[in-house]
Amino acid sequence: MRAIILAAGRGSRMQQMTDEKPKCMVPLDGKPLLFHQIEALRAAGVTELGIVTGYRAALIEGHADRVFHNPRWAETNMVASLAQAEAWLAEGPCLISYSDIFYAPEAVSALSHAPEPIAITYDPNWLEIWAARFDDPLEDAESFKLTPDGQLAEIGKQAHHTDEIEGQYMGLLHFRPEGWAEVHRLRAGMNAAARDRLDMTSALQMVLEGGRVAIGAVPNHHPWGEVDSISDLAAYEGGRP
Repeated sequence: MRAIILAAGRGSRMQQMTDEKPKCMVPLDGKPLLFHQIEALRAAGVTELGIVTGYRAALIEGHADRVFHNPRWAETNMVASLAQAEAWLAEGPCLISYSDIFYAPEAVSALSHAPEPIAITYDPNWLEIWAARFDDPLEDAESFKLTPDGQLAEIGKQAHHTDEIEGQYMGLLHFRPEGWAEVHRLRAGMNAAARDRLDMTSALQMVLEGGRVAIGAVPNHHPWGEVDSISDLAAYEGGRP
């Protein structure tokens, strides 16, 4: 099983903590975030690990079996970074992990068995974590709606009420080649500037609106978290919200 960690960005919201290292190397509970991800992925059966690098690439290259580099990391968004791993995405199934999150091996294992061309992991009990991170959870939370049979119906839009949010996307995905082919097709129809700006949830919403590919949604009930700021680190250190 293959997995790719998207670690090209600096993480400027971490302020001075990323002056000399990328956000994935910021420590949580005594070890870099990247190590939390690698341990969970390996424990879940990942045998080939790729990392997409960008900012301070030399600090993380040695932790992967394959390195993909985004030389334009400062000018592009996450989908452009993922596209650097086109060779793997076209060859077979790949798990994709953001580099600023932590999660349990069980979340990875459940996601790897999702049959859809694209699948994501989500937290149905998201509000507990968001309430610990933000004075107003709706300040950061995005819309997330499911179909009656549990597949993804909507993601990434501005939410005005918690009733619009059936969960929150965690930053863990599973792409089968046909799923990535649809993202590739949609990107090919965009101009260069729009391709550069395309973020992951917008890409997923575009796939949904295209109606050609289903996106699976796998609920997670195991500990996890997203580290987006210094205050997030304080919330997670020594325990979980």
